[in-house]
Amino acid sequence: MSNNVIIIGAGPAGLTAAIYLGRSGIKSTVITGDSPGGQLAKTGLVENYPGFAKPILGSDLMAQMMEQTTNFGAEFLYDTVSCITNSLTSSTVVFDTGNSLTGDALLIATGCSNNKLNIPGETEFSRKGVSWCATCDGPLFRNKKVAVIGGGNSAIMEALFLSNFASEVLLVHRRDELRADKHEQEKLFKNPKIRCIWNSEVTEILGSTKVESIEIFDKQSKSRKIEIIDGIFIAIGNHPATSFVKGLIDLDSDGYIIADKTKTSVHGIYAAGDIVSGAIKQAVYAAGQGALAARMIEKQLGIR
Repeated sequence: MSNNVIIIGAGPAGLTAAIYLGRSGIKSTVITGDSPGGQLAKTGLVENYPGFAKPILGSDLMAQMMEQTTNFGAEFLYDTVSCITNSLTSSTVVFDTGNSLTGDALLIATGCSNNKLNIPGETEFSRKGVSWCATCDGPLFRNKKVAVIGGGNSAIMEALFLSNFASEVLLVHRRDELRADKHEQEKLFKNPKIRCIWNSEVTEILGSTKVESIEIFDKQSKSRKIEIIDGIFIAIGNHPATSFVKGLIDLDSDGYIIADKTKTSVHGIYAAGDIVSGAIKQAVYAAGQGALAARMIEKQLGIR
């Protein structure tokens, strides 16, 4: 079985690429993996994606995008990739099932996954007060008390952003100092809405139908306390879904794909969205990269 283009990943980047390719008459097969719609499909209300006057559920937004992709002739394959092989003229994707698919070009848009705390309540209250994206969900917590978990640049930026909406922001960090840039730390410490809780870990997220409080363990005093909050934002990093391309294309030190205008180090293989080194992890940016990848693929195939 052969297709012109194979797209691995069904988030905003992969689906946008499929839409643009379809408009140019290029057939594509989108490999969804185990997360059709990507991370956005697991997000609550989305307020910052252009074209929607009112907030829309991430799952609804991605369902509409997948339907739009189908309307432009793309096919979906609900399978998981185990490895990729490449030649001068084509790329072959091998699935966990043992089946394979060959295409003239390949786009990797598998995104990345947020690191989790792996504590009680985290999964149960996902999208019910537990979030991994302040930009996405911060406005929903206007005049409410929230907590941010982490000590790096991303955690500081989340806390500072949330201070624009929340009445109080707790920053819970397991050490006694932050790992973030000094300039960012200075802004954090000057913010009257942000309170740091040092040498501590959140051990449980509590509530009935939504987040109502968290249990915090003080590593020095070995004591536990309950903080009443309305939301918790987990900012302890993320990891890219690139295990299946290690050794095939160039990756940065954190495992993200190095790409120049979506072109990777291997001819015929492209990358777009959160999986790309240095990418802005926002849906609209991923969609823009998907459109760019489609144009680059069209040039390779001689369409433009």
